Amino acid sequence: MTSTPQHDIWPRDAAATLIGRIDLGQGPTPVLVRDGGVYDMSAIAGTCAELIEGRHFAPEAGTRLPFAVDALFAPDPPARLLSPIDLQCIKAAGVTFAVSAIERVIEEQARGDPDRAGTVRARLETALGGSIRSVIPGSSQADALKAALIAEGAWSQYLEVAIGPDAEIFTKGPAMSSVGWGAEIGVRDDSTWNNPEPEIVLAVAGDGTPVGATLGNDVNLRDFEGRSALLLGKAKDNNAACAIGPFIRLFDAGYSMADVDAAEVSLTVTGTDGYRLDGHSSMREISRPPAELVRQALSQHDYPDGFVLFLGTLFAPTQDRDTPGRGFTHKIGDEVRIGNASLGTLVNRVTHCNAAPPWTMGTLALMRNLAGRGMLRA
Repeated sequence: MTSTPQHDIWPRDAAATLIGRIDLGQGPTPVLVRDGGVYDMSAIAGTCAELIEGRHFAPEAGTRLPFAVDALFAPDPPARLLSPIDLQCIKAAGVTFAVSAIERVIEEQARGDPDRAGTVRARLETALGGSIRSVIPGSSQADALKAALIAEGAWSQYLEVAIGPDAEIFTKGPAMSSVGWGAEIGVRDDSTWNNPEPEIVLAVAGDGTPVGATLGNDVNLRDFEGRSALLLGKAKDNNAACAIGPFIRLFDAGYSMADVDAAEVSLTVTGTDGYRLDGHSSMREISRPPAELVRQALSQHDYPDGFVLFLGTLFAPTQDRDTPGRGFTHKIGDEVRIGNASLGTLVNRVTHCNAAPPWTMGTLALMRNLAGRGMLRA
């Protein structure tokens, strides 16, 4: 077991500009963070989507609040920290790393049964021979590997999106449904095989331009998706099953897509039973460059309010938690910490989806709230 680096909760680079959302007691308020100061931007943008679309990235255009950003993470914070997105569509790219591709095939061939996973894993790794790691998706080499695996009866729809020309891009959840730092994150109470998915998340403006990055947890129910890929919606889109935060770090001279391409993401899961799982995901091992995933997400689709895109994860836990051969699955109360030196640390605690605080602030409720506060502009 490797030791996971402990990163600061928020990026302390004085030059970094961060976008976030807080609730001061009246409803969601978009803020900018610069060098520890928190700036209320609601006078020029009622939502984070509007902040991004207008490129309103100058803290001096807002009002500095009477507390530093560290106070938001204190035991008794002056405001509640929310997910840093609101009206943006929540998209995700799946099977973007070789290891996770193999694990998805294992789920499928084990029919979602963790007791069969070990046997399937051994057979599949023998058939692949490790060659999938060096395959460029959509290449002639990929076509040759596909033909060989079909001949051995080992081909899968997951390998199609892992090394074929088209990436898997799906909608993780509705706009306004993500939870932020410190919130409970949910797994279904009828799932018995599941895990966190620590990922880099890109924030993309309505014109298709990536403007920044943050951290996310694209919770995965391995038993549901393993039974059938057509259960992806039930496996992925549930109450509190999408965490994003703590802030979006905007791209600038000091932080760019090149930093995303080289990012290392750490993961620590700590259970109330004393269990600890450490893992990591290296963006250097991704099969498709993030810019290509953005291009495929755009495809023939407009996103007038912008979107965020989970880039996928290398992390696929096989370490046994309880019963030998069954691998990892969450228990209620697990603390999940996802970190990156440039983006901070996203912290959430696991509960059941139907026990998490109900999602009540949808788009209609937000519009009513903003109208009541005089924050809607023509």
